[in-house]
Amino acid sequence: MKILILGAGKMGSFFTDVLSFDHECAVYEINAKRMRFVYNTQRFTTLEEIRDFQPALVINAVTLKYTTDVFQQVIPFLPKDCILSDISSVKTGLKDFYESTGCRYVSTHPMFGPTFANLGALSSENAIVINEGDYLGRVFFLDLYRRLGLNVHEYSFEEHDEAMAYSLSVPFVSTFVFSAVMKHQDAPGTTFKRHLGIARGVLSEDDTLLREILFNPRTKHHVEQIRDELGKLIQIIDNRDEAALDQYLTRIRGNIK
Repeated sequence: MKILILGAGKMGSFFTDVLSFDHECAVYEINAKRMRFVYNTQRFTTLEEIRDFQPALVINAVTLKYTTDVFQQVIPFLPKDCILSDISSVKTGLKDFYESTGCRYVSTHPMFGPTFANLGALSSENAIVINEGDYLGRVFFLDLYRRLGLNVHEYSFEEHDEAMAYSLSVPFVSTFVFSAVMKHQDAPGTTFKRHLGIARGVLSEDDTLLREILFNPRTKHHVEQIRDELGKLIQIIDNRDEAALDQYLTRIRGNIK
């Protein structure tokens, strides 16, 4: 199959690596320097090259902020039966966009990301394939992710964003709070250093992604839960209530079993 990958960042390069030996791949990237280490793959910097390539599948791996913009740029240069796909972690508005194009489409979310995961050992990582859109497109990604050893789940667009509102907003907002009160430590402990590493990884994410996660209509409820739990903890501390603290620790340990 001819596959065009949009963007030569970390995820674009990952897909190039895993697909290029079984498929005829090309990557489109306007910054040619980012393609210096692309292997076994054609390198495009112009839309006319995309027209000549005639891909059967497009994987959009650009930054979330530019996902639909780049689709709009390349669609006029694609075959009519080409399948569009994205790997965005926030799907807000994408279903409506896809349906407005009249193109075949499939949407997935490889949840291992490039920030923390070991891309060479993915058996403990997850991927979501949206169960709407083109059947053959879904089959392609289900097969790919399973061959990579990922744990694959199928959600609707709505179910995906509901799940992401919790699984992304809670750790991200907790990291924001840690970062907001953090002070430089000359001799930090192990736990502090681990939290600091996570904070640096989260805050290196694109601002568009962070904004979309925070402004997801479902996020506010989870942030309010964090606020309520902090209120309970402050009350326990103010009262120096050992019994209440024991109950609190028992409850939260049960949550992470």
